[in-house]
Amino acid sequence: MSLPAPGWTAQEVVAHLRSIGTEENRRGMARFGINTATALGVGNVDLRPLARKLKRNHERSLALWDSGIREARLIAAFTGEPKEITIEECRRWAGDFDSWEVVDTVSDLFVDTPFWRELIEEFAADEREFVRRTAFAMLAWAAVHLKKEPDATFLPYLRLIDAHAGDERNFVRKAVNWALRQIGKRSVTLHAPALALAQKFAVSSDKTRRWVGKDAAKELSDAKTLERLAARKI
Repeated sequence: MSLPAPGWTAQEVVAHLRSIGTEENRRGMARFGINTATALGVGNVDLRPLARKLKRNHERSLALWDSGIREARLIAAFTGEPKEITIEECRRWAGDFDSWEVVDTVSDLFVDTPFWRELIEEFAADEREFVRRTAFAMLAWAAVHLKKEPDATFLPYLRLIDAHAGDERNFVRKAVNWALRQIGKRSVTLHAPALALAQKFAVSSDKTRRWVGKDAAKELSDAKTLERLAARKI
């Protein structure tokens, strides 16, 4: 087979993935709680360089997603075009989510769409565990990557975090915690209200909210976090 190139079809990508997957990698993924039901055993250390060679292609990413294969879906996320994917396609992909790893990777694509705010609100209201996780994974990525977005955009999302911090499902509570920490680390302006919310959670009678709060407050109060924030202010 030729070397990976932008002109490769979804079928060629999948064939290549099948040729390099290993059972050892599949076992390693399972130890990290990754759903390996459709995994071929190709790690991200190989997937990301492959995606860079393939470059972005919306139609191919849709075909890769429809294969149902874990690695193909990750490549779909890495090479999808956020300005081309539709909100309906985002909803369809979210309905297929069955692994935290795929959720977090695709969420990074979703935050670059023009309708990312709408998706966060919609997915947070969804009762499905992985769909709700998507909302908070998107929020965490947005806080990190959307540098041009004003801090005022993120302040109202603390209410969304407050509303769902008691969701005891593992993949939701960890994403809620992630979002709270990333918002708090974004700027000095956001740090104070995020830390205050974390501290409120930390003394809650609800064990899930308490875990979210204690973990977030620990990082947001860490000396290195405070040093980085102070350096940004200068």
